[in-house]
Amino acid sequence: MENRRTDRTAEMETFLAVACAGSFSGAARESGLTPSAVSRLVSRIEQRLGVQLVVRTTRSLRLTREGEDYALAARRILADLNETETAIADRGSPKGLVRVSAAVAHGRLYIVPLIPEFLARYPDITVDMHLSDEVSDVEGGHIDVAIRFGPLPDSLLSARRLGETGRSVVASPEYLKKHGYPREPQDLVNHNCMDFSFKRIEPGWPFWVDGEEIMLPVDGNAHANNGETLVQLALQGVGITRLGDFHIGPELSSGRLVSLLDDYNPGDTEAIHAVFIGGKTMPARVRVFIDYLLEKMEGPGTL
Repeated sequence: MENRRTDRTAEMETFLAVACAGSFSGAARESGLTPSAVSRLVSRIEQRLGVQLVVRTTRSLRLTREGEDYALAARRILADLNETETAIADRGSPKGLVRVSAAVAHGRLYIVPLIPEFLARYPDITVDMHLSDEVSDVEGGHIDVAIRFGPLPDSLLSARRLGETGRSVVASPEYLKKHGYPREPQDLVNHNCMDFSFKRIEPGWPFWVDGEEIMLPVDGNAHANNGETLVQLALQGVGITRLGDFHIGPELSSGRLVSLLDDYNPGDTEAIHAVFIGGKTMPARVRVFIDYLLEKMEGPGTL
């Protein structure tokens, strides 16, 4: 049985060489066989299947419809086999490139500090960090692991929960001295409210008013595609912003930023997930990175 499987694999590889070269002689050069050996191999496949795969002429050959179907299936089978063997081989010593996307502040404060230990543990893996608060393309294969906040849209991606973060409305003492304190959420319509420039699932800022949660649209003359820029703008007294608590912990502790409307804070949290393409053929280098993040970060704790 083992020899038969090995022969089938060799047959598929040789048949694909014939399909690509368009001749037995070209496939023979590619495969290291004689043209007559290639011809006999194709005939053997045709005899076993009971169909004609190749139309032969004195000058060239072409695949029949059945030949095209066989070539398509052979490519898929050989690709799956190679991918599976690579994934299994990597389990002993994971290696290769892992592309990781994270929000700017969260990546700088929580993900990047974990990288040195991971690289020491897996010296054959290279980590390529992409820091941006915009959503990265995992499904398209451009990123292996993305750290995402908030509700996850329906998709075919896999996700593992790493934690969660609360959110607060903040401004600098200088801004509040000049423009006054908002005493209730509706007062924000008279303030410069700075938000993210990219589209988010929530269409405004949520508040708890009269026993129910409301969504308040906000507007201002400054926006940014990352939280760190919004923090800096708030520190400079440009306006009011609402951010994950991991962005602003040190600034709140030092008094450089002031938390606002705490009585109306709905206490909402954003879940933090590692998002990736899962499945049995997920590369070992990606799997061990996910496991490492879970080891270091997993839990219900709030950042």
